[in-house]
Formats: sequence, structure tokens, C-alpha cells
Amino acid sequence: MRWANVAFGLSGVLLVTSIIIMNMRGFQLGIDFTGGTIVEVNFEKSVDLDQIRNALAHVSIIDPLIQHYGSHHNLMIHIPPVKTKFNQEISDQILSIIRQVTNQKAIIKRIASIGPSVSTESAQFGSIAILVALICILIYVTLRFEWRLATGTVISLAHDIVIILGVLSLFHIEIDMTIIASLISAIGYSLNDSIVVSDRIRENFRNIISQHLNTYEIFNLSLTQILNRTIITSVTTLIVVLILYIFGGSMLHNFSMTLLIGIFFGTISSIYVASALALKLGLKREHLLLQTIEKEGGDIFP
Repeated sequence: MRWANVAFGLSGVLLVTSIIIMNMRGFQLGIDFTGGTIVEVNFEKSVDLDQIRNALAHVSIIDPLIQHYGSHHNLMIHIPPVKTKFNQEISDQILSIIRQVTNQKAIIKRIASIGPSVSTESAQFGSIAILVALICILIYVTLRFEWRLATGTVISLAHDIVIILGVLSLFHIEIDMTIIASLISAIGYSLNDSIVVSDRIRENFRNIISQHLNTYEIFNLSLTQILNRTIITSVTTLIVVLILYIFGGSMLHNFSMTLLIGIFFGTISSIYVASALALKLGLKREHLLLQTIEKEGGDIFP
């Protein structure tokens, strides 16, 4: 806990930096949120993205998002929503133009379209899912432990989400429903760590009485006791997610990368944000002790 103030300072800097980055760079929203059409094309050789972008401009496809995925032989073209329906004729026209400018064989692997109304609902449901998760966590931790621990836990989870979104904005990673799923997964992992820490703090407050340790010392002792468990759990989880990142393919690339970021910051925040905030909010031994009820006859029940 002697590093708590340093950790608070670094967390504050990261939060402010993330917010500034999000305001300056914005987000690269995927088709789930913006609507439009995604065309995945496979080539025999690597292609020039600017060359294809200029060629598509001749068929009135304005500002398409073109990027490699998986390898330089695979291309993903995100076409913004248009008034006319994207049909097979337009698909064949795009394929013909691409073949002309690249002078090589091109094969369309997948075409996915989504309307603007569906994309708006996806954005709303994604935001609501994260908000509901945080509210349920606040209620659960308050009922199981104490409101100071619950407040620290929820703030630490929000801290993780903001930093993850800042990283996604910085590197302009496409945000789709898969990213929302990874954000909720990161919340779950960070929550698990915070619950373990809170449980050990409550246990020590109730059991260590004879030594007359103060609140700061109880917190410090509790975090020291679970440190090995936290490190081992985080490292093994990071290894699994890293393997998923390397060998999981393009569809799981952004999902696993978001989880990597979430696990790293979630481990730190469960100790240096959730617990430290509860301490600064004035958590004391009496807040976590079992209440006793004295009934007639002198019996005392916890």
C-alpha cells in the first residue's frame, strides 16, 4: 500500500490521457454500429490499398475503409451505408475493377451487410449491457461486503473500461460487438480479482483482533497474502489469451488484444484502485464486523 499514491497518480494520468485521446481521435466504429457492407477479398499477392481506394472512387464508393486482415493477401473493404441496395451486380462491378487495377485474380470470400436501424440498436444495446453490468456489480458487492468496497470496485472497473477504450482509440482499432463482449469479459476478470481482495480484507478484519493492527496494516497484510495468487492467475490467463491472439486468426485478433489490455490493467486496478479507494473512503473494522443480536435469555446470535 505504500505505492498507493504513486498508483493513483499514474491512474489519473492514464485516465486523463485516455479521455483526451478519445476526444481527439474518436473511434473507428465497425459495421455493427455504423451500418453498411463489408466485403472480404482474397488476392494471390500483396496489393496497394491506395490503388484500390482510388479505383473504387470511380464507381461512386466514397470513403471506403480498406485494410488488411490476417495477411497481406486478404483485404477487408468496409463500404459506408448507401441509398441503393448493395446487390450482386455492384459486387461483381467492384470485383471487376479490383482485378483490373491489380492485374491478378481476386476472390470475394464474404459479404456482410447491416442496416442503419440495426446498427443504432447494436450501439444502444452494447452501451446498456456495460451499464447494467456495472450497476449489478455495485449492488452485489454492496450486499456481500460494504458500500465503500463496492464503490472502489465499480470505480476501478470504470477506470479499466476508459483506459481500454483509450488504447482502442489510440491505435484506431475497429469497435464491433466482439469488442463489447471482450470489454464485459475484462470487467468480469477484474471483478473476480476485486472480490478475492475484498474477501481477504473482510476476513482479516474479523479474525485478526489480538494484534491490534490498524486499518492500513490490515489492508497491506491482505494484499500481501493474495499477491502470489493474483500474479499466478494473471500470468496464466495472459498466456492463454496471448496464444489466442497469436493463433486465433483475424476474427479473434481484436477480441484477444482487448482482453490482454483488460487483464493487465484489471489486475493493477483491483489492488491499487479498488482497495486503495475503499481505504481512502474511510473503511474501518467495525464496518465489516458481523452484527450481534441479543435475544431474551441472554443468548447472542451473529
